[in-house]
Amino acid sequence: QVQLVESGGGLVQPGGSLRLSCAASGRTLDYYPVGWFRQAPGKEREGVLCISSSGGTTYLADSVKGRFTISRDNAKNTVYLQMNSLEPEDTAVYYCAAGRLWYGSSCLRPNIYDYWGQGTQVTVSS
Repeated sequence: QVQLVESGGGLVQPGGSLRLSCAASGRTLDYYPVGWFRQAPGKEREGVLCISSSGGTTYLADSVKGRFTISRDNAKNTVYLQMNSLEPEDTAVYYCAAGRLWYGSSCLRPNIYDYWGQGTQVTVSS
C-alpha cells in the first residue's frame, strides 16, 4: 500500500505561484508513475500532469502548458507540482495519484491509478 498526502494548497492571487507536494509513505515511490489531477465544483476530475517513475517522461494537459511543471525527488519520496501564472480557472481541489503501471500518453486518465491522496484546495482569486 502507498499512502499519499498532498500539501501546499491555499489562496493565491491571479498571476501568482504555488508549489504542491505529494509525499508518499508505506512504500517507496520510486517505481510508481504519479499523476496530478484536479476537480472543480460540478466538474469531472481532470488530469493535469503525470510523470514516469524515473522522472524522464512527463505529459501535461493543454490547459496548463507553459505554466505548470511536475518533478519528483525519489530520495524524498515526494512529487511536486509547480504552478505559475495561476488563473481563476485553476481553482480546484488538487489530488496526486500513484499507479502500478506506466501508460505513456494515457497517464492523464484518472482510472489507471491505484492510490490517491485526500486532496488540497487551491483557490485563485483577487
